Amino acid sequence: VNRIRELPQNSNIVATHTDSPDVYIWDLESQPNRPANLGTPASRPDLTLTGHQDNAEFALAMCSSEPLVLSGGKDKSVVLWSIHDHISTLATEPGSAKSPNSGSNIKKAGNGNSDNPSIGPRGIYLGHEDTVEDVQFCPSSAQQFCSVGDDSCLILWDARAGLTPVTKVEKAHNADLHCVDWNPHDENLILTGSADSSINLFDRRNLTASGVGSPVHKFQGHDAPVLCVQWSPHNRSIFGSAAEDGLLNIWDYEKVSKMETESGGKKSNHPAGLFFRHAGHRDKVV
Repeated sequence: VNRIRELPQNSNIVATHTDSPDVYIWDLESQPNRPANLGTPASRPDLTLTGHQDNAEFALAMCSSEPLVLSGGKDKSVVLWSIHDHISTLATEPGSAKSPNSGSNIKKAGNGNSDNPSIGPRGIYLGHEDTVEDVQFCPSSAQQFCSVGDDSCLILWDARAGLTPVTKVEKAHNADLHCVDWNPHDENLILTGSADSSINLFDRRNLTASGVGSPVHKFQGHDAPVLCVQWSPHNRSIFGSAAEDGLLNIWDYEKVSKMETESGGKKSNHPAGLFFRHAGHRDKVV
């Protein structure tokens, strides 16, 4: 298992990414508590989300306002599903009728029952030229989301506008992009982390449909590829980053201009915006 994401509307529903094209949905209340003993039958997911044509190993997100799941994979695609499209005990009482508004396209298992249900996507979004490494929903809109990949691109999408990119930043970094996060307090601010060891802060108001634009600031405090970036849920200007160098850095972008002013334009050994560094890990932090 490479990624686990919890459904914000129901903490008992989680999605997992493995070395497989499919996304698995699990209802923790219905799953048996099986010991990890040799010979124990494997648990079966409550729902399988299909749509990728190649392994989708890492890029996975769940929407904060609706039961939507977003994924990216080696097939260069971003895929969107709605758990509402599944009629089972995840959404309805046993034996209840199908809702006329559910839009379910459930596929039954080969034996004719729904013990192994799966659903297809609501949309497959194409715009990347290489593996999609991370995806995120816009905090204020279930219809808007973003993705990054090994093609060095940051792409903004809007499901209402079709299956093609709304904005594509083709050189968001000088190397593969590994991670992205959308500010929950300011929907205009997006962070990206890259194999070039840097973190870029983008303001989407500065981007055009052709991808013209530059980061508000480039944060440099790692010596290896950045694997994770995440905004603070409590403060709009604070975020964390983790990398293959084993470091966990905490940043405040509002301190950048102050630190640059205090340095008088001179090069500083202290990265601008960095105010805490945890160096206790002995291996990469993912």
